[in-house]
Amino acid sequence: MARADLLTSLVKFGVSGDKPRFRKVAEAIIAEERAKHHTVLADKLGKLLQYSESEQKPVGNGAPAQLSTHRIDNLLYEISPQKRLDDLILPDEVGQICRELVQEHHRADLLRSYNLEPRNRVLLIGPPGNGKTSLAEALAESLMVPLYVVRYEGVVGTFLGETAIRLRRLIEHACTRKCVLFFDEFETLGKERGDTHETGEIKRVVSSLLMQIDSLPSHVVVIGATNHPELLDRAVWRRFQVRVDLPEPTRARLEEWFERFQRRLGINLGYAPGTLAKKLYGLNFAEVEEFGTTVFRQYVLEQPEADMKGIVSRTLKHWAARSAKTEQDI
Repeated sequence: MARADLLTSLVKFGVSGDKPRFRKVAEAIIAEERAKHHTVLADKLGKLLQYSESEQKPVGNGAPAQLSTHRIDNLLYEISPQKRLDDLILPDEVGQICRELVQEHHRADLLRSYNLEPRNRVLLIGPPGNGKTSLAEALAESLMVPLYVVRYEGVVGTFLGETAIRLRRLIEHACTRKCVLFFDEFETLGKERGDTHETGEIKRVVSSLLMQIDSLPSHVVVIGATNHPELLDRAVWRRFQVRVDLPEPTRARLEEWFERFQRRLGINLGYAPGTLAKKLYGLNFAEVEEFGTTVFRQYVLEQPEADMKGIVSRTLKHWAARSAKTEQDI
């Protein structure tokens, strides 16, 4: 049975004809029923919501939007989160922000008793390879909800109004579930509307996206990640209550990474973590992860006579040569 306050609000907004609030409360009820594994009821209620007036509005040439013809699995894919916040090496302030956000959602009923809602819109900013996707997954794991990753190849259409329609379909699907909805490379959809090089269609997509974000219920945590914050529309920034910078790793954080990596393998790398951090300073976490995987793979292949220090030495030389070649190409 849905919470009494939700049922009361549902009747209240239904009687008064307040369709936007009626829909938002209905989505919250569906999300709760789905979280309780009452999937049959949740699916039935979800199908009823699909027949809303918004799905029959004309688009472009005046034809009704046939949203049901576009399968939702073309728009996003689901990940069962495995990474945890404790697995990540985060700046102290970022870790604190994430813990506060998780606590807000775990104590949402307390907040609502004071007419407050947990924050649910997060923008991750930083260069590639420094953990934006991993952080989105770890937040979903901490919230104990699935992670939905938006598939731009399915969302972005070639016809007038098509992208906005698919966005609405995607958002409506997410609203009936407790989840984290992740937009990687958010600048793909949230471009600055004042850019003279962009078409009117892109500007309409941005406007539609902003409205969709505004309509999200608090049980859907939307996370946008961007490597190019300068490309985002100014109005996008106002939509996100939490903004997190994920900078390139310092030497201290690289040293911590190698300490954890060594403990995880249970094998001495032959070099002090501080030495490896110094030699590989300038790499991002994704590159360091690749380095570690390369070393461990070679160690496994050379068993039982594997010399870990020798393997690390060879790999360091290879990476130094690769970095030099990359700089020459640039």
